[in-house]
Amino acid sequence: MTQAINIEVLGNADSVARRAAEIIAADARAAVAARGRFLMAVSGGHTPWVMLRALGAEDVPWQAVHVVQVDERVAPAGHPDRNLTHLRESLLDHAPLLPEQIHAMPVESPDLEAAAAQYAASLRQIAGSPPVLDLVHLGLGPDGHTASLVPGDPVLKVEDADVAVTGVYQSRRRMTLTYPIINRSRRVLWVVTGSEKVQMLNRFLDGDESIPAGRVRRERAIVLADDAAAGRLADEYEKGA
Repeated sequence: MTQAINIEVLGNADSVARRAAEIIAADARAAVAARGRFLMAVSGGHTPWVMLRALGAEDVPWQAVHVVQVDERVAPAGHPDRNLTHLRESLLDHAPLLPEQIHAMPVESPDLEAAAAQYAASLRQIAGSPPVLDLVHLGLGPDGHTASLVPGDPVLKVEDADVAVTGVYQSRRRMTLTYPIINRSRRVLWVVTGSEKVQMLNRFLDGDESIPAGRVRRERAIVLADDAAAGRLADEYEKGA
């Protein structure tokens, strides 16, 4: 039987972003109180950048926060395709976070496979061996992908590494966290907005493991969706503020 997943439906993408920031801040305070640090992995996307700017206004013990990347496109430094470019703009300009507290995926390396292993080693240094992240933020693509775990790519079968490199997807190769480290995390926070996500969100909530997102563990996960992404499901869930 498919395990139910915790979902909150909010009116619009900005409300989703603010609610996500509240959840991250609460998890950060709890993690620092319990273990002295908070380790968060962040995906890309417009709503997540709004989420991170909102996080800057929350009560967060920033000195004990480390931010890692869920995935990254292989592109030059500072390129608008890079998640890191927007991640730094969203956090460093709005929160008292030092640049060295953001751990960038080394996608500029000429040897991407070695670079992925290097990033996995850095995760072990900050998050233990095997590394356990406090929170992994994920999105959901209209094709069912999450992180850069994309349909049909060999990366979906990687079980012996926490970081891997994909083939070309939407004109670029990617570096991504894999299922093992995502599924070890203490919390998975899904942020899903936009009407183009309706069909895939339904399949995900139904536990469809034929889509990449469906293979992420559901316990300790929460889905935040706006009315547009929830579609007809919006009427079934109590609205947040």
